[in-house]
Amino acid sequence: MAMTIVEAGRTVIGGVDTHLDVHVAAALDPIGGVLGVESFDATPRGYQALLEWMGAFGTVTQVGVEGTGAYGAGLGRFLAKAGVEVIEVDRPNRQARRTKGKSDVADAVEAARAVLSGRAAGTPKSRDGAVEAIRALLVAKRSARTARSRALAQMRQLSYTGPDQLRSRFKGLSIADLVDQAAALRPRASGDPVLYATKVSLAALGRRVLALDDEMVGLDELLTDLVTTCAPQLLGLYGVGVDTAATLLVAAGDNPERLRSEAAWAHLCGVAPIEASSGKVTRHRLNRGGDRYANQALWRIVMTRLAGDPRTRAYLERRTKEGRSKREVIRVLKRYVAREIFKYLPRG
Repeated sequence: MAMTIVEAGRTVIGGVDTHLDVHVAAALDPIGGVLGVESFDATPRGYQALLEWMGAFGTVTQVGVEGTGAYGAGLGRFLAKAGVEVIEVDRPNRQARRTKGKSDVADAVEAARAVLSGRAAGTPKSRDGAVEAIRALLVAKRSARTARSRALAQMRQLSYTGPDQLRSRFKGLSIADLVDQAAALRPRASGDPVLYATKVSLAALGRRVLALDDEMVGLDELLTDLVTTCAPQLLGLYGVGVDTAATLLVAAGDNPERLRSEAAWAHLCGVAPIEASSGKVTRHRLNRGGDRYANQALWRIVMTRLAGDPRTRAYLERRTKEGRSKREVIRVLKRYVAREIFKYLPRG
C-alpha cells in the first residue's frame, strides 16, 4: 500500500459518486489536485472508512455527494452528523459525458471539483426528522391511491364487457355500491366459464379496493398526527389540508432553513417565472422545473380558494377584465400562495 503523506494544515475537498452497493470517493487539495480515489461499501462501516480515508489527507471541510435523495442519503446523514459540510451535486453534464466519456472515478472527481469551483453549493435535505417520516407515508399512500384507481377502472371495464347477467346487475351503481357488491360475490365453478371468471375477477378487485381503503385510512391517521405536530399553523391556512400540507413539507425538507428566501422556495416549487429575454424583447416563460408534487399542491390550494374564497374570486375577475387569461391568473396566484406558505414552514 502506498504511503499517504499528509501536509499539515491542508484542507481537503471530497466528492462521492454514489451507488447501491459501493460509493466511489475522490479527495482533492485546495487547488484542485487529485489526492486519491477509492471505493467503499455503502454501509455505516464503509461511511466511516470513507471519512477516515479522506481525513488522512488533511482536514475535510466539504464533501460533494451525488444523489443525496437516493443512494447517497445514508452517507449524507453520516457526514452531516460527523460535522462535515455536505453539498448536493447534480449528475455531470450530459454533453460533457458524450465528449469525455463516463466512469465512476471521473464522476467522483467531478463532484469534488463542482464543490471547489462553487458550481455546486446547495445544502441537501437532512432527511432525519418528522418530515422524512411524512415522506415515507406519502409514498405508500400515493401508491395505494394509484392502485385503487386502477382497480376501479378495471372493475368498470369488466362490468361493461362481461356477460349480460353481470352487466344488468352492476349497471348504474355508484362506486361504493359497485365495490361492495363485487366484493360480496361468491362465484361457483359451474356453468358458463366466462361468467365464473368474470365474477372471480370482480370479487378480487372489489376486495382489493376495500383493503386499500382500510390501508389509506390508517396512513391518513398517521399523516394527520405528524403534520399537526410539525406544522399546525400551515393547516390553518385556507385551502390547505393534510395531504397538501404534507406534500409541501416534504418539498421543503426537515431543514427548510437551507432555503435562503421565499424566492428560492418559489423556484423549488416551479412557480417562479424564468426570464427569456433577448435583444429588445423582455419576457418570461413558464417554469416547468421544480418539485411537481409541490406545484400540484399549490394548484389545489388556488382552485379551492377560487371555489370558495371571495377575495380570490374577486382577484380573478379583476385580472381577467385587464386582459389576463384564467390560466395566467392561476399561475400568478400560485406564486402568491407560495410566498404565503413560506412564512409558515417550520424552522429548526
